[in-house]
Amino acid sequence: MAHVALFHSVLGLRSAERLAAERLSKAGHEVVTPDLFDGQTAATLDEGFRLLDRTGWDVVVRRARQAVEDMPEGTAFVGVSMGSGVVANLLSERPAAGPVVLLHAAVELPARVPAGLRMQLHAAEPDEFAPPERVAGLRRAARESGVALEIFRYPGAGHFYIDPELPDHDPAAAELTWRRVLDFLG
Repeated sequence: MAHVALFHSVLGLRSAERLAAERLSKAGHEVVTPDLFDGQTAATLDEGFRLLDRTGWDVVVRRARQAVEDMPEGTAFVGVSMGSGVVANLLSERPAAGPVVLLHAAVELPARVPAGLRMQLHAAEPDEFAPPERVAGLRRAARESGVALEIFRYPGAGHFYIDPELPDHDPAAAELTWRRVLDFLG
């Protein structure tokens, strides 16, 4: 069993994250889903980015930090799109971070990451939030930092392919992603 902090996308804490948390909980993990937007949600990416602008990145990261401050060493971090950026911000502060799962977005690794960190990236292909050059940069930084990175691309899927409420949903890619994530966290 792992302790897991699952950080939502720019759309806010919605049913997609709650369903993911439920799935992880049924597999025996203890999951928290911090609400980084204080109950606000968005229906589109444009609305979500406006919501992020109103909330402010510093507030989002502060809320995430507060949500995990009492969680044990080795807590796994799962980021959904924008949540992957939140995870990247927290990694340098958590020298004993557990495994990391990035869903829908490739991020820049911070300068300091825990040695031996295990990480997965799951992203559609193509995906504007995981373009080839950013994925290559993540791969290079992981190799240089001693991070064990696995990358899974899902050709033809849309950006939010795990979300059953959005047009991007791809049931086969979503199911494969969750199987891989559960194996990884197990």
